[in-house]
Amino acid sequence: MTTRAERLASRLEQGANALAEFAEQLTDAQWRAPLPVDGRPIGVVVHHVAFMYPIEVDVARTVASGKPVVGLTYDDAIKKLNAKHAAENAKVAKKEALELLRRNSAAAAAAIRAFSDAELDRAAAVSLNADAPLTAQFVLEDHAVRHSYHHLAKIRAAV
Repeated sequence: MTTRAERLASRLEQGANALAEFAEQLTDAQWRAPLPVDGRPIGVVVHHVAFMYPIEVDVARTVASGKPVVGLTYDDAIKKLNAKHAAENAKVAKKEALELLRRNSAAAAAAIRAFSDAELDRAAAVSLNADAPLTAQFVLEDHAVRHSYHHLAKIRAAV
């Protein structure tokens, strides 16, 4: 494990823990309340963060291997995946979502710790970002690491 990988993994864990701690305190009504603009219930968004960790780490692994990420676009992939996830998990229980958040964030952190500095530095085209050549570290930071912080800020503002 490298120092950089450890720092990335620790930041992911800190964000996931902060999201879990805040979500644990939500009332049932808050858990079910839709997020402004987003429209998904807060509980669904917490579950969504957990659900996305393996996908986000896999995208970073693809880049770390030097392969381009193709076919991943906001409208055609992300938006549809988020809508499908929301429909399938519309009534997710808090306990279930928090267990998944803890389990998947731990697995994501362990996966990040396995990246070498060379892998973190490797760049490849990422279709989600207009085929810009991005490093695996950037992909991790912009997605898996940032995701819990991003949604926690929106949830805090809504509550």
